[in-house]
Amino acid sequence: MTTSSVPVILIPGWLDNAAKMNSLRAFLQNEGLAAETVSPQPSDGSVPIETLATQALAEINARIGSATPFDYVGFSMGGIIGRVILHQLGAKARVRRFVTISSPHQGVIGAQFAWQPALRQMHRGSAFMRELNNHLTDFETIPFLSIWTPLDLTVIPANSSVLPVGRAQKILSPAHALMVYDPRVQRAVADFLKAA
Repeated sequence: MTTSSVPVILIPGWLDNAAKMNSLRAFLQNEGLAAETVSPQPSDGSVPIETLATQALAEINARIGSATPFDYVGFSMGGIIGRVILHQLGAKARVRRFVTISSPHQGVIGAQFAWQPALRQMHRGSAFMRELNNHLTDFETIPFLSIWTPLDLTVIPANSSVLPVGRAQKILSPAHALMVYDPRVQRAVADFLKAA
């Protein structure tokens, strides 16, 4: 039984599948939130982020309808997928709250050397990242929380996960991949989604 009728869509990141979000999904469901996972594939970066975002939005629409509002929680690349959904695919009017966990909003140093197109898109200073960050005014009307760890060795520099809008919550979790399992991260997500 959920206490909120607003669906919470969880999207995992690079090299992940739906199982990555099981612990967070279970925690949010136990908190009374209607959380479910959408996992666009392939997650290995071999297709552009726009392709993954289009696939994810189609799956969201298939599950909850094309007009239903929802909360969004993205881990790592999943947060960037969500920003494409929000800024470029017309979902702004539907997103109630937006949360990212260790997502490289300012890009990752060295990603331009990857063979995968999605990783190259997330290079610090790339045209793709600049375009996304031209739309930060969307977060003036949508509550936004970025959760990050300064110990992140995947998102480099770690504070790339912070934007100059919304809220940033620093949690000293020991590794990028562990963030979605950290009870403090799970608590922060639930509290933000349940806030009045």
